[in-house]
Amino acid sequence: MNYLELKLQGLDKDGNENEYTLADFKGQKVVLYFYPKDNTSGCTQEACDFRDNMNRITSSAVVIGVSPNDIKSHKKFKEKQDLNFILLADTEHILSEAFGVWKEKSMYGKKYMGIERSTFILDENGSIVHEWRKVKVNGHVDEVLAYLNN
Repeated sequence: MNYLELKLQGLDKDGNENEYTLADFKGQKVVLYFYPKDNTSGCTQEACDFRDNMNRITSSAVVIGVSPNDIKSHKKFKEKQDLNFILLADTEHILSEAFGVWKEKSMYGKKYMGIERSTFILDENGSIVHEWRKVKVNGHVDEVLAYLNN
């Protein structure tokens, strides 16, 4: 199945539950960012950086955050951090696998599967036009803004 047609539960920018496909956003550029886990330090910083720059981004793109967390976790994360963009719950890793970001990781010698922090820019037709893999959080939103403004 084409990644544009994969259905995921999510929260809109106001926190309302909806079902989404990336095809829903055709006609708009999309900043699709994958992050490992709600309410962890790096993921919170990245989400807050997107939140704080939303007025500079929304003139040219829609922001969508994706993690394997469920809707309940996303609601808490969204409310606690006052996030103003869409969050998708990729609990079965279908979108993460489609984008090649569901990877084997290692922490303290223990291997596990998880999301490799990555961001993709989709054009108005839903095609990937730019990507950042193994994202370092500091300065990343500035890189995204620089790309969108070129």
